Amino acid sequence: MTEVGATETADRHASWLELFFDLVVVVAVAQLAHRLLHPTWPDVALFVMLYYAIWSIWTSFTIYANVRADKTRTRAMLIGMSGIAVMAAAAPDVAHAVPGGGNHDHWFAAAYVVCRLSGSRSIQSSGAVVTSWPAAQLGAGLAPWIISFWVPAPRTYWLWALGILLDLLFTLQHARHPERLLQGLKAQADRFKARALRRGVDGRRPPREIPAPYEAVLHTAHLGERLGLFVIIVLGEAVMQIVVDASGQDWGTPLKLAAAGAFALVVCLWWVTLQYGVTAVPEASERGLPASVALPAHFVMTAGLVAAAAGLGAAVAHPAAHLHPGIRWVLCAGLAVYFAASAVIGVATGARRLWIWAWALPATAVPVLLGLLGGPLPAWAVVAVLLVAALWRVAYRPPATAPSPA
Repeated sequence: MTEVGATETADRHASWLELFFDLVVVVAVAQLAHRLLHPTWPDVALFVMLYYAIWSIWTSFTIYANVRADKTRTRAMLIGMSGIAVMAAAAPDVAHAVPGGGNHDHWFAAAYVVCRLSGSRSIQSSGAVVTSWPAAQLGAGLAPWIISFWVPAPRTYWLWALGILLDLLFTLQHARHPERLLQGLKAQADRFKARALRRGVDGRRPPREIPAPYEAVLHTAHLGERLGLFVIIVLGEAVMQIVVDASGQDWGTPLKLAAAGAFALVVCLWWVTLQYGVTAVPEASERGLPASVALPAHFVMTAGLVAAAAGLGAAVAHPAAHLHPGIRWVLCAGLAVYFAASAVIGVATGARRLWIWAWALPATAVPVLLGLLGGPLPAWAVVAVLLVAALWRVAYRPPATAPSPA
């Protein structure tokens, strides 16, 4: 029997505790964006892994608060917040030497492991089983991260990648067969309960009450709001990059064009998210998305936005110059990934073919072509072309007979 782990009220919103928890994510996103200012392929790969690690912890504690509602424990949330803070401080020094020798790889990995275990325990202590996103409470990929403490770089990072892969494979596999996961955890709980009773009979330890596992149903409105707030945090990083990099230089025509175009681009991305939800697919909210689809899409799309934020800052910092090829690709590929993920979700959810072929795919192709051919263009012109692609997405209007977008 499925039970609801949180009160299903339509007007439920993020709590003050959750909003306070998000503050540390603001810093983490800024730290990760800085890793892309001098990009190489290894830097990009590390960025993806570090971003996933921080995003997965935020997701675990967001789902915990979603399931437990007003029973969310402040201590558990503060542990997660502290762990993300440690990871944010260590992220710039992963794979880079710090004064005194060494780096902060082990600090990052240790904080990740502690936070994942803490989030898992917080959910399981109530008996809730999040079958729609098992990674929130089960650490299938933690073993490689733990082993990495005794393995030198660069093999450390290969182990991290293996852990992330196992995490995703386990989650997607069990999300397809939730009944197996629920049955397995119920059998495990029965074994623990029998062992606790035996200890109580022997007088060695009083039996501990073990809650019966039940399938937790996520509060979809609350989860959608939390995912949307995360997108706003990422877009806020883009705005900060624009403002900071516009300071201390001549505000001539190239800078005005680059800054205005970059800000307008951020506004377009915000508008699409506000109008259609975190997947930026028209009418997707009416069709509904399972967490096993919405959360991977959220990860991919926000990672693309973080990369684009770093590229926009670099474009505003040197508006009249040709962008370094690596920076140009970070900016263009970031937006291409964002638009492509939205297009894939549109195909998977049965979006209108006209939108897919005439709006989603062209908006994806423009950044790719600009990454390939945009070398001769000054930075402000690169931003202007990307703005045109974003405006094309904004220009789409669903047919009048379609349900109103959320």
